[in-house]
Amino acid sequence: MSPRGRPRGFDREVALRAAMHVFWERGYEGASLADLTGAMGINSPSMYAAFGGKEALFREALALYGKTSGSQTDRALAAPTTTRDAVEAMLRDNARVYVEPGHPRGCMVVHAVTNYAPGNQVLHDDVAKLRRNAVCSLRDRIRQGVAAGELPADLDAEGLASFYVAVLNGLSTLARDGADAAELDAVVGNAMKAWNTLVRKQDDDGAAPG
Repeated sequence: MSPRGRPRGFDREVALRAAMHVFWERGYEGASLADLTGAMGINSPSMYAAFGGKEALFREALALYGKTSGSQTDRALAAPTTTRDAVEAMLRDNARVYVEPGHPRGCMVVHAVTNYAPGNQVLHDDVAKLRRNAVCSLRDRIRQGVAAGELPADLDAEGLASFYVAVLNGLSTLARDGADAAELDAVVGNAMKAWNTLVRKQDDDGAAPG
């Protein structure tokens, strides 16, 4: 017999992915229980029995996002390549996901809890921490480049990381506002043109690297 309140044939993973898309599209505050249960194909008692409530459901959906569509940054920064190539891959790979069909546009972490009720301050702070983690991860990747002699020893790793994560977050907003892949690609191209100026690294013949 199915657990009380859970319809026969209930697939928890499918329902969680559906909820993730609702939160991704409408944000935490904008996603009503009716929106969520309708997309998940279950009733409210089933949702509470399976996930424990809206906030717990959101946190699971956020974790799923981080392992799926939201995994581009971690993968790009872990790749065995130059720091510059890792940063460019971070921007381009995320930009591609931000506009691909089959799911909402932009980044769930950037947009899901920007407006919130006072009672959801902790949830907002936790999601803001995830956004700050992107800066920390990129900063650490830049510092690896410094330690390897690839980048100047006096490079402001924190400032450079903050700049490129700001570009990343801006790409998400542009995607939400309807920008297409070509527009995002142009933004990434311009951001990478700034790399040499920001890093101030020259190659052996004194010319800025391409």
